[in-house]
Amino acid sequence: MLRVSFKRLSALAGTPRRMTSHASGYDLEAALEKELTLPVQGRCSVPTGLALALPPGFEAQIRPRSGLAAKHGIGILNSPGTIDCDYRGEIKVILFNAGDEPFVITPGMRIAQMVIQTVPETELVETDSLDETGRNAGGFGHTGY
Repeated sequence: MLRVSFKRLSALAGTPRRMTSHASGYDLEAALEKELTLPVQGRCSVPTGLALALPPGFEAQIRPRSGLAAKHGIGILNSPGTIDCDYRGEIKVILFNAGDEPFVITPGMRIAQMVIQTVPETELVETDSLDETGRNAGGFGHTGY
C-alpha cells in the first residue's frame, strides 16, 4: 500500500477521506471561515487547507464530485486538476457554476475528490511517420455520436 503524507495548513482543513471502502477518490472539503456564493457562470478558487508529499512517479488528480455536478451544475474548471509530486503548496479547487442559480459553498462542504495515480516514466521521440490504425485521424463524432 502506498502511504502519502498530508499536512494541514489551516485549522479549517478537513481530513481527506474515502466515503466507501472501494471508493477510488478521497473527498476534499472547503477550508472556509464563512459561506462563499458562487454566481451563475462564475468561478472561484476554493482552499482545502491541505498539502501533500507525493512520491516520485505519482500525481494527485482533483476531480469533480458527481453529485454536485448532477444536482447543481458545479464542476471543476481545469478538470482534472493535477498535483505534481514536487508540489508542496496548498491544494485549491477551481470550481465553476454551470447551473441555473447561485451556489453557496459552506465551510467543510465536500467540494471535490482526489485520486492518486501513477505517472509512468516516458520519453517523447520525434518521428517522420506513425503506425496506421483503424481510426487514424478520425476525431470527435467519427463513429456517429
